[in-house]
This record gives sequence, C-alpha cells and structure tokens, in this order.
Amino acid sequence: MKRVFLFVLDSCGCGELPDAAAFGDYDVNTMKRIAGSPYFKAENLLKMGLGNIDGLSFLPAEPHPTALTARMAERSAGKDTTIGHWEIAGLVSERPLPTYPNGFPDEVLDAFSAATGRGVLCNRTYSGTEVIKDYGEEHLKTGKLIVYTSADSVFQIAAHEDIVPTEQLYEYCRMARKILTGEHAVGRVIARPFTGEYPFTRTANRHDFSLEPPADTLLDALKAAGKTVYAVGKIADIFADKGVTEKVYTHSNAEGMDRAYEALDRDFEGLCFINLVDYDMLYGHRRDIDGYAKAFAAFDEYLPKFTAAMRDDDLLMITADHGCDPGYTATTDHTREYTPLIVFGKNVAPGNVGTRPTFADIAATAAKYLGVAFACPGNSLL
Repeated sequence: MKRVFLFVLDSCGCGELPDAAAFGDYDVNTMKRIAGSPYFKAENLLKMGLGNIDGLSFLPAEPHPTALTARMAERSAGKDTTIGHWEIAGLVSERPLPTYPNGFPDEVLDAFSAATGRGVLCNRTYSGTEVIKDYGEEHLKTGKLIVYTSADSVFQIAAHEDIVPTEQLYEYCRMARKILTGEHAVGRVIARPFTGEYPFTRTANRHDFSLEPPADTLLDALKAAGKTVYAVGKIADIFADKGVTEKVYTHSNAEGMDRAYEALDRDFEGLCFINLVDYDMLYGHRRDIDGYAKAFAAFDEYLPKFTAAMRDDDLLMITADHGCDPGYTATTDHTREYTPLIVFGKNVAPGNVGTRPTFADIAATAAKYLGVAFACPGNSLL
C-alpha cells in the first residue's frame, strides 16, 4: 500500500530564477536569508542533503545524504501560491493570472457592492497588516468592506468580526468569486477577518476561494484511479476541491504537522498533500527573518518523529511553491525563485539530481510511484 506525503513549505524558495527581474525581483533568496539568522537550524534536512542542492553552497554539504534532492525551476508565468501548487500537481500555466496594481475596475466593484449591499474601501495594493490599520476604523464606522490586492492575483476582503461575522464574510467571498470570471478570473478571493481595537489583529479564520484549475492535475488522476487525495491545510482551497477526496483545514504550521503525523496511522493508498502556510503568511510577507528561521527550525526538529513512523512503502516529498524573501525590502510580495525538493523513503536512491526544468517533475514522480497514468510536462525523478 503505497503512500506519498507531500509537504509544501509555503514560500521557502532557494534563489532567484534567471527571469526574476521580469517579475520585479533582484537578488532574492529566501533560504539564504533565513540561513543567516541565529535561529536557523536544519540538522535533519542537511543530513537528507539540503546543502547538496544546486545553489545552496552557503549550507554545508552532506557526503552521504539519506535522500534524493533537486532544485526546481518554475516554468509557469507566475510566483504565487495558486500557480505554484498547480505546477507541483502537473499543470503548467503559460499565461499569468490577472493582477491589479492600480486596483480593481468599477465594473468589478459595482457588481460586488450590488451583490453584498455594502460599499468598498481602499481598492489598492496593500500590506494586509497595514490595510486594517489605515482603514479599520472607517470600516467600523461605515460597515464598508476593505478590498485590496497585492502583486499576486488576489481579491482580498478584510472585515472586523464584530461587523461582519466570519460566515457572512465567506459568503461575500463566494459572491466575489462568481463575479471574478473571464478576464477578471483572479487566482484567489481571500477572506481576511480581523478583530479587537486599533491597530487591530488578524484572526486565524482566513479562507481562500480559488479559481478551479483549468485542466486535470495529479489530484484528479489519483481520484479517478480510486486513490485517496487527503488535503491538509489550504490545499483543498487552492484546487477548489477539484480532485480532493478528503480534507482538513488547519490554522498553523504546528497543526498541519500534527495532522500529517496522524495520517501516518491511517490505512490509505494515495497522496497526503500538506501546505504549511505560516512561512509565507506570518514571516515572509511580514519580512520577519528570525521568525521565518524559527519556523523552519521547528519543521526540521519535527522531521525525525515523522520519518521514524513512516512505513516501508511510504514516500516523503518536501518542497515549496515560490519564494517570499523576508529580507527583501523593495516590496512585501512573493519573490520569483527556485524551490528545493527532498525525496525520502526506503525505495529512494539518495543523491542530487541537479536542477529540474519544472515543478511538474514532482507530479510525475508521485504518479509513477503510485502506479497511476498521468500525462504532464514533468518527468519522474525515480
């Protein structure tokens, strides 16, 4: 009974891609940045071969690695969560999803206001923590919804939980998702509830309403073959539930790691797909180098417990979906980077296999290991 456990350390890139400048990024490297923190620890990942990956010479190499390693290049035209995860699952996006550096057009906002019965504040590119500081009090006075975006293809709606209960905010997001189609089909509509008094605090009740993948992914192939696709964290949201057979939402990296560990005791054949979002949401975008390093160290410390409980036919894959260099001060957005890949299991021959041309190699590897036919742009590493 073969199982694949695929962890995405959200935003943990490892060096700028050759075309990074076309995405507005210069001299970015999430992994190198956090490796300079006194809180950075990677003892177990280094034993697997993290430091052997192309471009990671700032980390010590392991002469006898226990895992297969590679550096993954993103082929898709983007640097966001949706496109990154879709490519990991075998779907390359040749065209970028729409972005709105100057805010959303009137046709979108007018339709949104008509649907919700509420006005709109902001409509600009903004930091999520700053936007509630600058518009939170006006929102409390008027009941208008705070709508903002970023360099990513996102329509974000912030509201105080005392003014707009969480479930109502989710319903407003569903309304927006129905409006944002065609040329305005953004990757994600995101609920951003907050609470308290000025300067306000974002809650853990964020929820993403994603665009449905335009073609089948690894998840669909596995589901069609009768395999389990167990989505942990925001994975189900990223794929709009397409191809998912079971799901569980989480509110932190720690909870995501706990749910993945618990899944080791379950009897299933297929994929357990886990997103650990704190790296991106709490530390990358907030440009918190030490916080990011501590979170990375916590995952490294968790690994021996997880690998010790793996069965003989289990495959562990660890990667990322894009970068979000916490030391990059030009913006607070994602960064266009390579990502690391570690593949571990008793059936895996250790060693570094260089730089791969697409994240889709991950999907091809998982499909081949699980014995499922799936045509995608990637090639199996096994």
